[in-house]
Amino acid sequence: MSRYVGPSCRQCRREQTKLFLKGPKCLTEKCPVERRAYPPGQHGQSSGRPRKTSEYAKQMREKQKVRRMYGLSERQFRNTFERVTGEPGVKGTNLLVALETRLDNIVYRLGFASSRKAARQLICHGHVEVDGGRVDVSSYRVTTGEEVRVAPSSREMVSVALAQESAARGQPLSWLSVDNEKAAGRLIQRPTRDTIPINAQEQLIVELYSK
Repeated sequence: MSRYVGPSCRQCRREQTKLFLKGPKCLTEKCPVERRAYPPGQHGQSSGRPRKTSEYAKQMREKQKVRRMYGLSERQFRNTFERVTGEPGVKGTNLLVALETRLDNIVYRLGFASSRKAARQLICHGHVEVDGGRVDVSSYRVTTGEEVRVAPSSREMVSVALAQESAARGQPLSWLSVDNEKAAGRLIQRPTRDTIPINAQEQLIVELYSK
């Protein structure tokens, strides 16, 4: 499956929740989820009799929601699940930890990019370093203790400065340390489920892929 290139907000409306794909816009009154709280398409506002949702449909919608939130293709998402299946612990939690420790997500969580999509662009263009070496693979899995930073020559980029200004209004996650002056951060410990700030029922994804 190729990467989705349509309107980002359409995906949020389809999942009936904010996926935070547009950065600061998602926190304003301009967010389409707030303005049009119904699915996209010509039948989005239909007032007919509600249809009963099957268990499979619930599992599929939850998988689609999380996959779209992190910006992965179906193959990437499935491969991530299969990779963590053999790890000790709860499969659903392991899946979320693997998604959260992707380099693009770490750059986003550190506040160096306004969205995961913007973080992938920074990485692919060579503006991000891990432990002093350039890494241009968004799916790179950051391990505990590794330092992630914006390359010194790229710290003055307008997009990075705006993202840092917006991120400064919130509290950093407990499993990350951030040095905004150096545009650097570090994964100080493995995330736990209660410290991953997403509203997801990951067990439904496990049930879907376990069939």
